[in-house]
Amino acid sequence: MIDAAWMRDALTRYAKRITEQREYLIELDSAIGDADHGANMDRGMQAVVVALADKPGNTPAEVLKTAATTLISKVGGAAGPLYGTALLRASIAVGDQQTLDGAATVTALVAARDGIVARGKAEIGDKTMVDAWEPAVLAAQDAAATNSPVKEILSLAAQAAEQGAEGTIPLIARKGRASYLGERSAGHQDPGATSSAMFLRALADTAAENSGAAT
Repeated sequence: MIDAAWMRDALTRYAKRITEQREYLIELDSAIGDADHGANMDRGMQAVVVALADKPGNTPAEVLKTAATTLISKVGGAAGPLYGTALLRASIAVGDQQTLDGAATVTALVAARDGIVARGKAEIGDKTMVDAWEPAVLAAQDAAATNSPVKEILSLAAQAAEQGAEGTIPLIARKGRASYLGERSAGHQDPGATSSAMFLRALADTAAENSGAAT
């Protein structure tokens, strides 16, 4: 099951992935946004790694809360508040549990999605992060309903998120900076949905590498 060390590993993995994909996210955001998503997320996640080294936390919730408050304070634009709210809601949802099983993992994902929806006032089809998070949550819920292990829940969630991010390409943006472009926003993949899919993939990869614990 997921414990504090696991969560730190997953966030560190995500930070590394964001750094590796920084220019790609900038390229995506240049087409329909302010061209700062990659740089902002890279700066924010590097700050999260530093914060967790200083304050590692004893539970998954404590780790998530530290990451949340760091992102809110360090990431500019909409990404900081959205990711920060997602992780903060997830931390509240799982409470003081020392480890998270499949059901608790889904609870955290649902809370994160709901936080993003509440903060961004977006829904599926708006060409936002929600287009990655909504299918990810549905896939996770379906997997948990059949008592699948955590690694499978997260793998299916990541796959759904990646498909959801790719599915934003033909959409016309109805929220955020991209919505100003109207029909010109079609044909471009949403950067927030893309970084969200990367986040869920980082969780899935961490679970796969720690399959003895993430069951």
